Amino acid sequence: MTTVGVERHVTVNGVTSAAVAVPAGEAVGRVLGTQSASPLSFWIGLEPGKVVQLDDVVVTRREVPGHGPVLMAGVVSTVEARHEGAAYDSDVFLIADGALPAAVVEVAEVRVTRVEPEVFVPPLPGAQVYLAGAGDRDQALYFDVMDRRIPIGTGRDGQPLYVNFDFLDGTRGAHVSISGVSGVATKTSFATFMLYSIFNSGVLGGEAANTKALIFSVKGEDLLFLDHDNSRLDEAARSVYGRLGLPARPFSSVHVFAPPRPGDPNGVPHVSARTQGVSSFFWTLVEFCQEELLRFVFADADDERAGYSLLVGQVAARLHSWAEPVGDGGAVRIRGTACRTFSDLVELLSDELQDEASRHEWTGATTPLGTVNAFLRRLRSAVRPLSPIVRGDLPFFRAHTIRTSDAQVSIVDLHNLPERAQRFVVGVVLRGEFHRKESSGTAKPLLFVVLDELNKYAPREGESPIKEILLDVAERGRSLGVILIGAQQTASEVERRIVANSAVRVAGRLDSAEATRSEYGWLPPAVRERATIAKPGTMFVAQPEIPVPLAVAFPFPAWATRPSEAVTVTRPGAPATPADPFQGLPGPEDDIPPF
Repeated sequence: MTTVGVERHVTVNGVTSAAVAVPAGEAVGRVLGTQSASPLSFWIGLEPGKVVQLDDVVVTRREVPGHGPVLMAGVVSTVEARHEGAAYDSDVFLIADGALPAAVVEVAEVRVTRVEPEVFVPPLPGAQVYLAGAGDRDQALYFDVMDRRIPIGTGRDGQPLYVNFDFLDGTRGAHVSISGVSGVATKTSFATFMLYSIFNSGVLGGEAANTKALIFSVKGEDLLFLDHDNSRLDEAARSVYGRLGLPARPFSSVHVFAPPRPGDPNGVPHVSARTQGVSSFFWTLVEFCQEELLRFVFADADDERAGYSLLVGQVAARLHSWAEPVGDGGAVRIRGTACRTFSDLVELLSDELQDEASRHEWTGATTPLGTVNAFLRRLRSAVRPLSPIVRGDLPFFRAHTIRTSDAQVSIVDLHNLPERAQRFVVGVVLRGEFHRKESSGTAKPLLFVVLDELNKYAPREGESPIKEILLDVAERGRSLGVILIGAQQTASEVERRIVANSAVRVAGRLDSAEATRSEYGWLPPAVRERATIAKPGTMFVAQPEIPVPLAVAFPFPAWATRPSEAVTVTRPGAPATPADPFQGLPGPEDDIPPF
């Protein structure tokens, strides 16, 4: 039986793509009688000349008395080939020479994904098995019952695969957990593509303009050009976007926030490649005291175990009560002493806490000197990493807060900050956005938060202020419209409740040892093995509605993923930029992205 091609237009949330050829039910084999078939899985023997591969969707039918025809659809999970008639390993040479009669047999295991109607009977041996056509494929993968779906890439057959948006926006579930080896699994690339699909698939309807995304970037300046065309995008990649019903273009609205350049008295953003749409962020000493941000200086899990967590809260409360603004630059006066830098504030606290007469006023109780000294040692070590972003020495009080109201996608660039300062920024910003959503009293419009290295901010062991916030987002964010898209190298090192509350789970290339952990129990054994050799750009996506994870290939980004890919748009009337004779040559950090 030959393959019959039909033309079909793919429609995704009202957007119709170009026509594509779809196989119309090619017969590939029959249900085996030598292996037991069950309502949940069965084996098929392939007809000579027919081939199926992992992730192919196949269907078979059975006439059941009293119920009529029952459709049994599934995904190929294992494919095997063997010599039938060989008794010894060495027989393969005799068979190849024609001295021993034997037949080559190919068989495949199918994991059942859907039975329609739900009459759970096994397929009968000898029943014909077909590659799923357009309608059967959508039915087998539950795409036909997804009223709101977003494309996440293509399957082995080149056709679109979807995620039910009900499990992303909080209607029936929320949050995404992405795991994989750093630099190979393309976790951040998949997260940004998922955001792009949400914003451009039409699933948001009238809420599209107000829905926001907040991305914390730690990978150099690679994410600072999401609103620039990718110079490496070719027609083949554009055709994939058309097949998915998406436009092949960059993000339309992006604003970047970066820390001030060290030593710069004007607080110029510390970025080198991007010059437009960038604002510097920092916190004044007034805000640091009034908002009691001291606890985020001690954001490591080790700080909670050190015994001075109570002292942190007491000192923060005193700063809130005693700090008075000085001028319009964000400086403060505390008990008669003016502080214009974070170093000034730390020195003041050191003098006050080491003085026997004033210590009790700050601590509010008898506090062991050893606890005070441990607190001060930790506080002094924060001067260097936090001084650029906690300050009161700028010449004027300027707009400096990280906000999501300026653009649809707000990017917080952290790569120039030490790890301790990164923790401070993530904790303070997440707390502010979560409180803002709480005070709004409504889940709409949605806020998507993309946070890489989740195992660093919400480790399985210990407690910290950032971990508390992330747990709050994971457990209550669904009702408040705050959706976490978290990425990590090792899901086994992330707080269990955060991973457990993620309705959509994604795995890219996995480390062999990590793949054996119980946190990947949602991956069947064969898929776990495949994940250890997965190529960049291939992800395994699990969602509650579909009983098996889908192998997804997402398209090459239409937006620049590094400065060298960014297409500079010259505005009318602007002077032309002279040609760069070195354009196209790789820079010291300009490696080829894994796509």
